Amino acid sequence: MRLAIGHWLDKVPPVGWWLDPALSGGQVVEQAVHVLDLARLLVGEVEMVHAVPAVNGVDGEVDRAVAAVLRFTGGATGMLATTCLLRHKHRVGLEVHADGIALDLTETRLTVDGETIVQDDGQAKIRVARAFIDAVRGGDGDVRVPYHEALRTHELALAVARSAAQSRPVELDGQGVS
Repeated sequence: MRLAIGHWLDKVPPVGWWLDPALSGGQVVEQAVHVLDLARLLVGEVEMVHAVPAVNGVDGEVDRAVAAVLRFTGGATGMLATTCLLRHKHRVGLEVHADGIALDLTETRLTVDGETIVQDDGQAKIRVARAFIDAVRGGDGDVRVPYHEALRTHELALAVARSAAQSRPVELDGQGVS
C-alpha cells in the first residue's frame, strides 16, 4: 500500500457528554479510531502523525474538524479527515491505494477498482454489537481484536489528538506513542 485516505464526516452524536473532550476524547478518539484501526490492519503501523484542527467555534469543546497526515513505517503515507459539523453522517471509511489497485471500504460496502464487491445486508452493525455485548457478559463473544492491538490503535488516536492540541508532529515508535 502506498496511500491511505480515511474519513469520519458526521454530526455530533445526541449525547451531552460527547462535546466535552475530558469525557469523550474528541471525534478522533471516540469515532475515527475505528478508521485508524482499519488503516493499521491494511497498511501497517504509523510512525508519525501531524494533525491540524480547524479553529474551534466554542472554547472547551472538542475540535469540530481535524485534518491529519500519517507516515506509515512501511513507507506509505496517509491522511485522516474528521468533522462533526454536519447534520447527518456523510462518509465513514478508508481508501487504500497501491500499485494498480484501489480499495474503498465503508461501513456498508467494499469497492475494488470502482466495482462494488461486497454490499452489507444491513445487519453488520447489529452482529458486531451483539458479539461485543456477549463478550462483556462473559459469553462466547466473537472479539476479533486482541486487547493489545486495540490499545495500540487507541494510542495512535491519542497521538493524533495530541498533535492537534499541540500544533506539532508526534512521533510514534511502532509500539505506541514515544
